[in-house]
Amino acid sequence: MGPLAVTQLLGLISLTVALDNGLLKTPPMGWMAWERFRCDTDCKDDPENCISEALFRDTADRLAEDGWKELGYEYVIIDDCWMSLLRDEHGRLQPDPSRFPGGIAKLARYIHDRGLKLGIYADMGTHTCMGFPGTTLDKIEIDAQTFASWGVDYLKFDGCSSNPVEHMLGYPLMSKALNATGRPMAYSCSWPVYIGGLPPNVNYSFLGDICHLWRNYYDIQDSWDSVQGIIEWFSNNQDDLQPAAGPGRWNDPDMLIIGNFGLSVDQARSQMALWAIMAAPLIMSNDLRNLDNSARAILQNKVAIAINQDSMGIQGRRLLQEKNHIEVHWRPLSHSASVLVFLSRRTDMPYLYHTSLAKLEYDAGNYEAYDVFTGSTVTGLNATTELTFSINPSGVVMWYVYPEQQSKQTEMLHDLHNKASQFAFHKAKPGHLTVL
Repeated sequence: MGPLAVTQLLGLISLTVALDNGLLKTPPMGWMAWERFRCDTDCKDDPENCISEALFRDTADRLAEDGWKELGYEYVIIDDCWMSLLRDEHGRLQPDPSRFPGGIAKLARYIHDRGLKLGIYADMGTHTCMGFPGTTLDKIEIDAQTFASWGVDYLKFDGCSSNPVEHMLGYPLMSKALNATGRPMAYSCSWPVYIGGLPPNVNYSFLGDICHLWRNYYDIQDSWDSVQGIIEWFSNNQDDLQPAAGPGRWNDPDMLIIGNFGLSVDQARSQMALWAIMAAPLIMSNDLRNLDNSARAILQNKVAIAINQDSMGIQGRRLLQEKNHIEVHWRPLSHSASVLVFLSRRTDMPYLYHTSLAKLEYDAGNYEAYDVFTGSTVTGLNATTELTFSINPSGVVMWYVYPEQQSKQTEMLHDLHNKASQFAFHKAKPGHLTVL
């Protein structure tokens, strides 16, 4: 370890609890460029899709004008490939002048004028993952100050072209540097994914003191296989991951890919449902200028969003993994409510799944349930009522469950729900409810 690293390490001894700025008491919501637009820098031949100020202005317009902002989608986040290949004469990062001719500060004003917030990307290392200038230890302070001067509201700090010692020094130092600017900025750390994502390599207690959210696992890709792999990893490791999350400190399973090319409608509902269960950031990566109605309905589902944004901030868990390839996921919510997601990992046909609230460890009593994706309310439930769900392959049934005496919540949910469709229920036999 060189003299500079030793000096920086000594500086950590006096590191106060970082990021005490009150941000992200619920998971962040917004839009990020990476999964959909990657590192397209060809603005000559592909001006609509290249990483440029025009793309981020267009996205800000859509968030502000198409009902997204009112639902909580507030961050517009630039990912890799925005930079010039050289720092300026003062050693500061600068945007590519041909693709961001107005500069980042002007773009930030444009986004702020629409009631939104700007996020930006940097990398703890010599280079970003796509080869643009990185943030080495000696550049952390100047980069934090630069972002603050531009009016940035959110930093995603990646970890390519670096090593574990530099990560150990750099991520806390960037947290301290962001705080020192005096500008409240959300701080997303990619540190865990570079060291395996799990204890003992990752100290989640410490991470929660210095970061608002963190990437635990590999990048999401535009496929159901990728979404399933993420759900599986988070579920298999939930005993380590679930306790780490809470208001102001979130596990991040990566972006919502709903509205792109890889998911069916059922699979898109599954991603939205599981991200709500996991109290995950709802950061879309899609083309909001060309979004079909089914994707919009899923992403703008007010009840799914309200579940994700529940003020208790408790991450949910997988309760059951059945041999028939049905999984049950559960999350406790405010006001004695909870949410259940019945996920099918099957690929053949709709499956009739039988259960009851008692089998899912609910206490005796009377309940009501609201089907998040159909808008219907189920009344007359008790813990022993036998339930039968028809779950589509790679699809979900998602229920918001609450004690019956809280009937006012039924009215609230009907007001929240953004669809008028109704769902058919019939009593197959006394004490047995079949969901068609």
